[in-house]
Amino acid sequence: MSAIKLGIIEDEPLVQENLQAFFATQPDIELQFVCDRVEEALPEGKGKPLDIILLDIGLPGMSGLEGIRLLKRDLKAVNIIMLTSFEDPDKIFKALHAGADAYLIKRSSLQQIREAVLIVNNGGSFMSPSIARKVVDHFAPPKRKAATEGLTDRQLQIVEGLVEGLSYKMIADRFSISVETVRDHIKRIYKRLHVNSKAEVIRKKMDGEI
Repeated sequence: MSAIKLGIIEDEPLVQENLQAFFATQPDIELQFVCDRVEEALPEGKGKPLDIILLDIGLPGMSGLEGIRLLKRDLKAVNIIMLTSFEDPDKIFKALHAGADAYLIKRSSLQQIREAVLIVNNGGSFMSPSIARKVVDHFAPPKRKAATEGLTDRQLQIVEGLVEGLSYKMIADRFSISVETVRDHIKRIYKRLHVNSKAEVIRKKMDGEI
């Protein structure tokens, strides 16, 4: 099996040096070029067999986000792995939308970066765990607000009384309020919970929605 052809676009000298030194020791990965600008990578990569590019976002000149489409267009069939310090959702989704195949944060270990290169080269995708969590959270359905939101402490006490089977008068006596006050609270409870009967209130309570 031929070695994976890798390019690196990274402007931090120490990160660039560490990546270059590490991948130089990997027999199944062949480093084709290392540079600190997208503008340099385009001519460097043309005419060379290239499978993967590790691409930073915060680069001098053209940003990594701007460079994704150009690299994909000019360096045919190349896969792009973002390797960056940025973890904000806006940049993550801009990168993925532009065509990035994976997204890693720079605190990933060199072995994790190598694993990402292998997985992406085999047709998969790879994300740092914190990035994957943000993606999952973005696409998850919105969490339903608790039915108790907006109910006062007194109204919650009255709900408990209904569940216990207390009459309006018994609830009024328990909390030293009038029956009319209990009725008023119950009307507000119905409105807040979008129900029309005591039975529905009790069901919501039994189902854990209150």
